[in-house]
Amino acid sequence: MIEACADDDAALIQAAVAALFDGAVAVAVADPHLVQPAIWPEEAQFVAQAVPKRRAEFAAGRSAARAAMRMLGGPDIAIPASADRAPSWPAGWHGSISHNDRWCLAAVTRGAAHLGVDIEAATPLNPDLLSTICSPAEVVRIAGADQGMLAKVVFSAKEAAYKAQYPLTEALFGFDHLDVVLAPQTGQFQARFVQPAGQFAAGDVLQGRFAMVRGQIVTAVTIDPMKE
Repeated sequence: MIEACADDDAALIQAAVAALFDGAVAVAVADPHLVQPAIWPEEAQFVAQAVPKRRAEFAAGRSAARAAMRMLGGPDIAIPASADRAPSWPAGWHGSISHNDRWCLAAVTRGAAHLGVDIEAATPLNPDLLSTICSPAEVVRIAGADQGMLAKVVFSAKEAAYKAQYPLTEALFGFDHLDVVLAPQTGQFQARFVQPAGQFAAGDVLQGRFAMVRGQIVTAVTIDPMKE
């Protein structure tokens, strides 16, 4: 489901992210550079704890999450942060929020599925970060003229996969915990666990999708425990 946006770029990004999901997933996009959205009292402390330049993004992310919930008939309520700083969704809802310097987006669903979404500027990864983000095997797989850009996609894919698995495992881990295989021709990827995490064993794979739109990389992962 896609809520109309006045801004052409926002509408295109919103549609691109929605297309990465199957089923009843609502997506909303917010511009943190517009008028500061209202936040609920339960969210104020979480937003205030962010570094100053990120506070508008955190507030816009919550606004986008509420907009997405309304698209599925959900309540217009606070989405506070839990003790681990992850969004605390109402009972029966799951979602994911992401933001960068330009856009904030949220994807939400009702039911058992867990979502992970990420947005990054479509610029090549800093070469100094390549060995931190990518394993030697991943570096080999993305070798070539587009390595920097594909490395940024790997980074985004790992972020989305991490967000999707966290509500199930509460496992904190680094980039080396997942091995990502991209299929640029189809816009799909696999994120394989190199080490166990909660209910996931080494070798288990999360399926994801990615797209590039209006100067942004967007990635999405869905985990449906009912289908595991």
